Amino acid sequence: MSWFTWKKAGIFAGGVLFGSAGLKVLAGRDAKRVYTHCVAAGLRAKDSAMDAVTNIQENFEDIVEEAKLINEERELEEEFWDDFDEFDDEDFWDDEECDCSEYDGEEAVDKK
Repeated sequence: MSWFTWKKAGIFAGGVLFGSAGLKVLAGRDAKRVYTHCVAAGLRAKDSAMDAVTNIQENFEDIVEEAKLINEERELEEEFWDDFDEFDDEDFWDDEECDCSEYDGEEAVDKK
């Protein structure tokens, strides 16, 4: 029995004794109270974190909606200036196409 020594047997017995005592302490009423308070604190922390996440999501949704509005306004402005550029052609404003003889001063003259 070269594998058996009293030192190893003593370590094993001490571990069993310590484990048994540990289980008694962990299963005691005071320990359960500590566990309950730790779990309650964890649940409060989770609720606080979820509130923060919800707040961030709401703010993000607002930011996205505002960004969409800004982009729509820019598109409309670009379309306006693109349409305006069509009238910027010199041929469009050419006075030769206008028959100004129809007008007498500021009032239009009826040719009937």
